[in-house]
Order: sequence, then structure tokens, then C-alpha cells
Amino acid sequence: MKYLLIALVAALLFIPFLGAVHLFDWDEINFAEAAREMIVSHNYSQVQIDFRPFWEKPPLFIWMQAGSMLLFGVNDFAARFPNAIIGIATLLSLYAIGKKLADEKMGIWWALVYAGSWLPHFYFKSGIIDPTFNYFIFLAIYFAYRIAYSEKSYRMAMLSGFFLGLAVLTKGPVAILVSMLTLLVYWLWNKFRIGIKLAHLGLIALFASITTLLWFGYEIIAHGWWFVNEFVAYQIRLLTTEDAGHGGPFFYHWVVLLIGCFPASIFLFSYIRGRKKTIYGQPAATEQKDFKVWMWVLFWVVLILFSIVKTKIVHYSSLCYFPLSYLAAYQVYKLSNGKLRLRGWNIALLCVIGVVLGIAIAALPLVGVYKDKLIPYIGDKFAVANLQAQVSWSVAETGYGIAYIILVIVSAVLLSRQKITNGLLCLFLSTILIIQVTVVHFVPKVERYSQGAAIDFFISLQGKDVYVKALGYHSYAQHYYSREQPHSNKNYYNTDWLLNGAIDKPAYFICRITDSEEFVHHPNLEVIGEKNGFVFLKRK
Repeated sequence: MKYLLIALVAALLFIPFLGAVHLFDWDEINFAEAAREMIVSHNYSQVQIDFRPFWEKPPLFIWMQAGSMLLFGVNDFAARFPNAIIGIATLLSLYAIGKKLADEKMGIWWALVYAGSWLPHFYFKSGIIDPTFNYFIFLAIYFAYRIAYSEKSYRMAMLSGFFLGLAVLTKGPVAILVSMLTLLVYWLWNKFRIGIKLAHLGLIALFASITTLLWFGYEIIAHGWWFVNEFVAYQIRLLTTEDAGHGGPFFYHWVVLLIGCFPASIFLFSYIRGRKKTIYGQPAATEQKDFKVWMWVLFWVVLILFSIVKTKIVHYSSLCYFPLSYLAAYQVYKLSNGKLRLRGWNIALLCVIGVVLGIAIAALPLVGVYKDKLIPYIGDKFAVANLQAQVSWSVAETGYGIAYIILVIVSAVLLSRQKITNGLLCLFLSTILIIQVTVVHFVPKVERYSQGAAIDFFISLQGKDVYVKALGYHSYAQHYYSREQPHSNKNYYNTDWLLNGAIDKPAYFICRITDSEEFVHHPNLEVIGEKNGFVFLKRK
């Protein structure tokens, strides 16, 4: 009954309003477009963008999106629906694992801590690959941990290999790298003692290989090695070079996790203590303690690995959400049982970050209401033009942010007065509530500024047999939102031909005002509109 209740609550949290806002360029639209092109081309073995091979990602998540689109139609809801299902599965898994490690209360706290933290919750309402990838690789590591404690250790090894294979099919060989590093660091930390035998490792490798070969093997047999070679080369390049526009300092992901995983991240600081206590005093304490070691190892491996990687994108460290949420839930569980007390500076840090987030939420409506006063201080011409979008705001909407600040402070006061359960529930439930408000109320308004005019332009071209091209910047939106079909004339891929050649059907273009100078004066182009930082052109 508890599983059904958790599934229903998770469904209510993650499924409603999935299509309330357009997909965001790049990643969300990228994956959705790949799924749409699978359906259009009936080519389900290779990932494509613009109906050309796209070897940056393997196909599993794209298959899930394509299946969702076949069920619900090609739309934004369908593109995000697979992650909502993964969100439901994640909370059920956390409850089940927490219950097995300790008791039902621990399982409920873990599910609540995960759902009640900003980025872990928010990503289940997105159309990016990472929530699905993270879920599979977490299960692979969990079943590897279970090998030492299960009477059916070989079955655990098979399951670990199977989910590792699914992770590879979701995002690529980085899953193997993370898993191997986690296993190696755990082995070193545990002084070369581990409950996984060579036979278990062999089974993990075998089942991971069988699972991945369902696609890699077929692709090699059907089309040769070139697609797989390009895929592997891209993965190596991504790890060793800085992707354009996605660099950042070494501590980039440390800040992302501290702020983005609030309030769960705050409870990691409660580990900074001068003395240790017995965990639960239960027979399963050794398993619980060992699992905690696995989670610390996974957390640091992922965090340090992606701090070293040159390309810095927010969701690259999102695999940390599983160990971080467990380690936080572990402390929350002890707090609720009276086995741990938060120090004053822990509660102060909780207040500071909560207030900062609340101020950011309250500031959004003020930016919209008083944008005319802010514009003279903004040096970016494109950003200034974005702010010209007609979006309705009122000062009263600052109340959402103020309410969150008040609830965080109330939570801190309750925790400081040792009303632990009430304080924790207030903290995490209020965060869940404000996340829902943000997704439904604020995100669509922000999207109108950032890309709304461009998306409207592409949607206006749906059903028309035309060429559509973005000039001066990279985008996938023109393909997805114009519902582009394959073009028989392959000159289409040549921008110079579209601009100057003997085209065989109308051609439309879009550029940002910061790049528009050369295009608005192009002899073959005429400006047909300009809105919120975007310039729309047509071939004469």
C-alpha cells in the first residue's frame, strides 16, 4: 500500500504541467528532435539531428521519448514524460532501499529529501537525459554493493551489469568510467578488502556487454564501425576539451550542488563533527555503514571527476544527487530519532541559503515590473531586447519568494527548538511547494524572454514546405518546432547555397540582433520581422 501511495504522490509531483512551457534549447530540444526524427524517418537504430547522423548520444533515452511521442503525439509533454516516469521509479526505489537498509521511516525520509530538493526534483520535469542515466548507474552501483550481503550474489552481479549496460546505452561509456573509479576508490579506501569476487566482476562485465551490444553490436553489423568510432571519439573529446561556452572554474559543481540541492546539501555539513556515534544499533548496521561508504565514494568520484572535466554544465554533476540525498536523509533520520543534533552554524547556513533562494524568487517579478529602470544598466544588447517581451508581472508575485523565506526561517526556528520532525517536514514540503509554483508560474514567463519569440516564429512555419535556418548561432529549435521534414535537395545543408544559390523553395532565417548586421544588409535577404532580440528574414 505504501508503494502505491508513494507512486501516486510522485505522479502528482512530476506529471502535471509537463507541457506548460516550451522545451529549452539546446539539450531538451536536441533530444526531442532526435526522437521526432526517428518517428519521421523510421530509422530507430541511429540517432539523427537534421536527418543526419548524430553520434553524441546513444539511443536508449531517445527510444523512450519516441515511444512517448507515439503514445501522446509529438509535443513537449511527450518529450518530458519519460523522466516523470523515471522520477516515480526513483522515489519508489529510494523508499525500498532505505527500508531495506534501516526501516520504513528511513525509506520515507530518503524519498522526501530527494523530492524536496531543488534540482533533483526539477530535473524529473525536464526532457534531458541525465535523470534516466543517473537512475540506471545508481542501480548498477547499488546491486554491486549488494553482492557482499546477498545470498544471491551472482544475481546481484547480473543485475548490476544489466543496469550498467542500460546506463551506457543512455549516455555512453562515461557510465563505465564512473563505475570503475567508484569500485577502485572503494577498494583502496577499504584497505583492499571487497566482497566482490572476480567471478562477480566477470558477470557484471558480461551482462553489461550483452546489454550494450543490443545496440552497438547491431549498429556495427548493420552499418559498419564508422558511427561507433565517431561516437567514441566525441566522448573522449568532451572529457578532454572545453565545449564552447561551457567552461567554468574547478569549484563550479561544488557551488551548483550546494545551492541546487538545497536543502539536502545543508545536512552534509552535519557530518563535520568531533565524535562518532553508533548508527542504529541494529543487526543491519554493518550493511548500512558499508552503504554509506559506497555513497561517499560515489559522491566524491563524480564531483571530482566533473570538476576536472573541462566542459562545465549544471547537470554533469547530477549523479551526485543520489549519494548526496542518501547522506542527507541518513542525517535527517538520525535527527528525527534524537540521535543527532544540528549545530547552530548548520541552522544558520540553512537560513542563509534558503533566504538567498527566496530573494531570487521574489526578485523575478520585480525585474519584470521595473525592467525599464534596469535596462540602462544592462550592457548586453540581446538581453535588453529579450526584456522587451510582453510578459505580465505584478509586485504581488514577490509574495511567493517572501513566503518561502518565512517558511525556511520557521523551519530553522523549529529545528533550533528541537521540534525536529515538524521543522524537517516544514522545510522539505515547503520546498516541494515552491518548486511547483516556480515550474508552473515562473518558468513559462522566463521562457518568453529567453526564446519565446523565436519559438513562435518556428511554430508559424509548421506544415509549410520551406527551408528554415538559424544564422550566427546554434539551435535545434528550428527543426523541432517547425516540424521539419527531410529535404530531398542536399544543398540544404550548405548555408551559402541557401543564401546565394538557386533555391527550389522558400527559405526563412533567424538571427540574433547582435549578429544581424551582415544579414540585414545581405542583397538576397529581406527582413520580415524583429522581436525580443531576434531578427526574422526571408530569401528574396
